[in-house]
Amino acid sequence: MIDLAALTSLRAVATYGSVVAAAEALGFTPSAVSQQVKRLERQTGVLLLERVGRGVILTAQGRHLVDAGSRLLTDVEEVEAGLHSRAGTVGGRLRLTAFSTAVRGLVAPAVRDLRSVHPDLSLALTEHEPWDAIEMVATDRTDLSVVHRWGDLTIGIPEHLQAVSVTQDVADVVMPATHRLAGRCRVTPHDLVEEEWVATPEFTICRQWLHRMYAGTGRLPRVVHTSMEFDSHLALVRAGLGLALVPRLGRPPLGEDLVALAVHDPEPTREVLAVFRRSMAASPSLTAVLEALQHAA
Repeated sequence: MIDLAALTSLRAVATYGSVVAAAEALGFTPSAVSQQVKRLERQTGVLLLERVGRGVILTAQGRHLVDAGSRLLTDVEEVEAGLHSRAGTVGGRLRLTAFSTAVRGLVAPAVRDLRSVHPDLSLALTEHEPWDAIEMVATDRTDLSVVHRWGDLTIGIPEHLQAVSVTQDVADVVMPATHRLAGRCRVTPHDLVEEEWVATPEFTICRQWLHRMYAGTGRLPRVVHTSMEFDSHLALVRAGLGLALVPRLGRPPLGEDLVALAVHDPEPTREVLAVFRRSMAASPSLTAVLEALQHAA
């Protein structure tokens, strides 16, 4: 009989590329992961890992077992979700991943409420950008990811995953209260073509949307400062170093020295989604987290 826990460890080695990385992802020691793989080798009677230099790689038999076994683990996950659904139990451990502003403005209040309503449910939180978070759900490194999708920009959700809308979020242009446009109620990209910007890095969805927002002007935004964190954007804007496109979700109070103006034509709107594996759809714990996120929104 194949040990499912050992099979999970072998799949983690295949996913993360080493025993050490697999152990860190699973919350085990490297020794424990190695022992589980050796137990699986004894059970199957074939070599599953082989040493290459200081690391290991999967043998052909190991790759076959991971490919076939992943379908088995998915079936088991679906069976477990169905059992908990029949019992109506909300408990156990659920891994939740979200982007930074969702952690502040959405996940934190949702988890606070969940702890009081479902004390037997334990949540492990991590913070990642949407593309990474989706890939983590797809490869069973997390159970539920909160991601965002700007306008018609695609984020690529694999077929075995399901996405549920949580809320809509809007971004405003934040500028110093002394700026020449600060007295307006709203602006268009044409009003901003000569402005300098603080923005997220090129590879991020937010930066892509800033470029898309400028499409009708025939110009590119003049990004002079780059930072991943919107709190840093606000500090740079406050210092008079540019404007920033900052979502409302998780945004702290701006104070008297900054103003936020709505943008139209187009309006910078993003949809916040919860993404999970279809095999977990019947899980009462997953449903409880989804309801808490939607309520917090």
